[in-house]
Amino acid sequence: MKKLVIFGSGDIAQLAHYYFSTDSEYEVVAFTVDASYIQAPEFCGLPVVAFEDAPFKYPPESYDFFVALSYSKLNAVRKEKYFSAKEKGYRLVSFVSSRATVLNDGKIGENCFIFEDNTIQPFVRIGNNVTLWSGNHIGHHSVIKDHTFIASHVVVSGGVEIGEQCFIGVNATLRDHIKIGERCVIGAGSLLLSDAEPEGVYIGAATERSKVPSTKLRGI
Repeated sequence: MKKLVIFGSGDIAQLAHYYFSTDSEYEVVAFTVDASYIQAPEFCGLPVVAFEDAPFKYPPESYDFFVALSYSKLNAVRKEKYFSAKEKGYRLVSFVSSRATVLNDGKIGENCFIFEDNTIQPFVRIGNNVTLWSGNHIGHHSVIKDHTFIASHVVVSGGVEIGEQCFIGVNATLRDHIKIGERCVIGAGSLLLSDAEPEGVYIGAATERSKVPSTKLRGI
């Protein structure tokens, strides 16, 4: 099996370890983080090494790499580590679940994390360092650019373009043939019917608490 080093030591890294170990051709051999962030010598039963020392202990000629970070600082942290790993000479690999429906002829970039139950229709293009959490619909001819994070059960209709470093929240819906500018935040449950300018924030209306307490409800 191919050997893999994962950047991170949090929940996303633990998930990456699970998915790569159970549904890929890779064997995870170590984790790495910046030296100042090392909290324990092991994670998931594997060694944690300083990122600064990773190329010496796990040389890029023999080990591939995956950056397992969330959307912190609007994906900027994951973007930075993605480029840092490439500068160290590592080949960054993607995880695409065998339980995802992928019909776009593999037009998926490096360091993508694509969970189960995603539907990626024909002619979709997915850039580098993109996360698609579980259960999304990515419509035909859509483009998702680099360093974007899409949470669960998002509907991206056909012909949508999503710019770099965007965050799309749970259950958001994007109508067909619109453009989302870079570094946009589309909140949970939002409905977008027109283009979004760069750095826009769109927040769906939250359900308010009823004035009637649950103890007064009848038939429940």
